[in-house]
Amino acid sequence: MAKNDTKKEIKMKINQNQSKKVKVALLQTTVSSDIKANLKKTIDKIKEAAKSGAKIICMQELFRTIYIGESQKKEYFAYAESLQGETITTMTKLAKELQIVLIVPIYEKAKDGNLYNSAIVVDADGKIVGHYRKMHIPNDPGFWEQFYFKPGDFGFKAVQTKYAKIGVLICYDQWFPEAARLMTLDEYIEGWVTIQRAHAIANSVYVASVNRVGKEFADKVTFWGNSFIAGPFGKFLARAGEKEETIMAECDLSQTYETRDAWRFFYERRTDAYEGLMQKKIKDF
Repeated sequence: MAKNDTKKEIKMKINQNQSKKVKVALLQTTVSSDIKANLKKTIDKIKEAAKSGAKIICMQELFRTIYIGESQKKEYFAYAESLQGETITTMTKLAKELQIVLIVPIYEKAKDGNLYNSAIVVDADGKIVGHYRKMHIPNDPGFWEQFYFKPGDFGFKAVQTKYAKIGVLICYDQWFPEAARLMTLDEYIEGWVTIQRAHAIANSVYVASVNRVGKEFADKVTFWGNSFIAGPFGKFLARAGEKEETIMAECDLSQTYETRDAWRFFYERRTDAYEGLMQKKIKDF
């Protein structure tokens, strides 16, 4: 009986969302040391994407600055800003003006002085509806992020916007659950892509992943781009190369419910058998 009721709910949602399609855009850009220029470039690209019909637009991690995690320098702390600073103030006005949803990464300085690698979801009316702080912070050569950021403390939560419900993850977060492992250097790009396509399949959702491109730190560090949008069964809807570009795809939200109903991953879970999982540690495996 419970399963029949669930199927009815799913079919109702499918019917409600049959014509609910939304175009998503990812801004894959190179970044300079000029934070003003980076902001202007991004604003121009947002306007171009909106003119092309995009309703949800996402920028890459720390889009206003070079990738500061490459080294440990106290002067980079100056890049941090509050949610009342220039970045979010500019983006909330822009979202309202263009009637679009923006996912805005920011080096956040919280009211208590702590620093976070964050992303703000701004709805089409210019209001902030989501605030995510990166949960998993790497600390390896070339990725010294624990020097700059505290681990997020808001948890994982999807938020409803005018055009779709959105959940945000940032970079290293996307490699979890911990069963996923980094691959060798030559396979790293495909590993990064594969793990996120797996999230799309396992959860019957659209996944939009954006990365930066270009060389930074006197050409010592190269970012590979390959931003993409994948559908609920992991199929590529749009994929960028290794140059600066904006990609877009129309996402049919009814497909999330249809795929979820067909594969039943959510509804056949044995939650009664999973209780001990969170108590297990790596030594137990």
